[in-house]
Amino acid sequence: MAEKIKPEEMARIDHSPPLYKGWMDAPVQIKTGIFCYAGKPANLQYLGLPNPREWSVTDEDWKLPANWKEIVLEGLRERLDKFRSLKVFMDICVRCGACADKCHFFIGGGDPRNMPVLRAELLRSVYRKEFTAAGKILGQFAGARELTVQVLKEWWYYFFQCTECRRCSLFCPYGIDTAEITIIARELLNLLGLNTDWISAPAANSFRTGNHLGIQPHAYKDMIDFFVDDIEEITGVRLEPSLNRKGAEILFITPSGDVFADPGTYTAMGYLILFHYLQDLGLDITWSTYASEGGNFGYFTSHETAKRLNAKMYAEAKRLGVKWIIGGECGHMWRVINQYMDTFNGPADFLEDPVSPITGTKFENAKTTKMVHIAEFTADLIRHKKLKLDPSRNDNLVVTYHDSCNTSRGMGILEEPRYIIKNVCNNFYDMPENTIREQTFCCGSGSGLNAGEDMELRMRGGLPRANAVKHVKEKFGVNMLSCICAIDRAALPPLMDYWVPGMGVSGVHELVGNALILEGEKERETNLRGDPLPGKEEEEEDV
Repeated sequence: MAEKIKPEEMARIDHSPPLYKGWMDAPVQIKTGIFCYAGKPANLQYLGLPNPREWSVTDEDWKLPANWKEIVLEGLRERLDKFRSLKVFMDICVRCGACADKCHFFIGGGDPRNMPVLRAELLRSVYRKEFTAAGKILGQFAGARELTVQVLKEWWYYFFQCTECRRCSLFCPYGIDTAEITIIARELLNLLGLNTDWISAPAANSFRTGNHLGIQPHAYKDMIDFFVDDIEEITGVRLEPSLNRKGAEILFITPSGDVFADPGTYTAMGYLILFHYLQDLGLDITWSTYASEGGNFGYFTSHETAKRLNAKMYAEAKRLGVKWIIGGECGHMWRVINQYMDTFNGPADFLEDPVSPITGTKFENAKTTKMVHIAEFTADLIRHKKLKLDPSRNDNLVVTYHDSCNTSRGMGILEEPRYIIKNVCNNFYDMPENTIREQTFCCGSGSGLNAGEDMELRMRGGLPRANAVKHVKEKFGVNMLSCICAIDRAALPPLMDYWVPGMGVSGVHELVGNALILEGEKERETNLRGDPLPGKEEEEEDV
């Protein structure tokens, strides 16, 4: 486990080629600390996935169906017919290696099978053997191999070491989307009930209670009430947020991690303060305690499961009769909305084209999804000078910004969060250009990998991001890493504690909540975390 490996030891990485003759001849070595636990049968049953049973990754026998090979090959055949892109991705790779050193797991771990080109070859080699004439005739000479139990285990081990961040795809001269290959491989594994519990449990919980933490609606409301109490103590203003109100103009949906897990809770408090501020300007918005999850863990399971989870947000919008939706700071929520929504569940013609009731801005990019990212919404408010802000309240922070993979490469939200931060903070520094925006490094824990049992994998995968953060800490004194993804807000704190001790992590709207000046508020003494504001430290000591 990562806790037992000192950072200086983990940083000694060997990227030299292995001594064995060829990668096909080396059996997979499954290592503790690199994998997540197997999916529990109850969760697989709830999701309608096949072959639910108790099994362990370290067991020799994974309790596969007797005809497991036929199931996998037929599944691959169906997907080759259904997804033209998959057939293209299987055929056009020339193994040039342009992607080889772009994956954070290969950079941080040195395992050659985590080079995107080789991870894809795990599937592509079986495709060649079963679906190409050259592979059937020439075998390994054509890069083909038989699908065996050991190969299947290799698939499981390495396709669950991919965060589907798509950084490798950015550098591929042919535009091969390796994340899509990972998605298909996981779908094939799920045909045999080979999932991880950190993915299947949140997905099952979302079906049961509306959010991946399994929180009941009354507990969701209780947390909102706690936030309201805390905000009143900090600002002197009593908020009255709307929940499950039919006829509201806008539905707000955010990842449940913002409501139940620090530091996301401070981001949720920022949302509440912003919405309260905007009520007098014409904002008519409600939260839902039923569609209480923006995140989509189904996306890490299969296209069909992602589709089913995405639909719940729109079903709730229809039930409440709202006109459009604002979505909170989340990564894979927005990857699904931006890239898959229209073919999954859309277009959402029962909703209206989103128009800001405050500025009149029409969000043209949301014409079919009817869903606007809160960073777009807030940046538009600031551009039209609709918010009274005191950025000096964040003067104890020197901030940098982590481009979350799904909202940057997967959605194109690059400048809006930076624009917001620069207007609510006086001290902002970007990390090096080749580590941000489209080229951003992943947190190392996305795509359902942010469990506790695979901590070594997470620390290795997050090393490139941590190095960039360490650079701006040492050069500019940065002490706060801000982001717009709930998985990042959960995954980055332990990553920073391990590689860059003393670095804080926040959502962007936590910083907005600190800076926003509410009508009738008392003089603030602390920020949303209860820490003294700049210049108030001595007063607190005197008390």
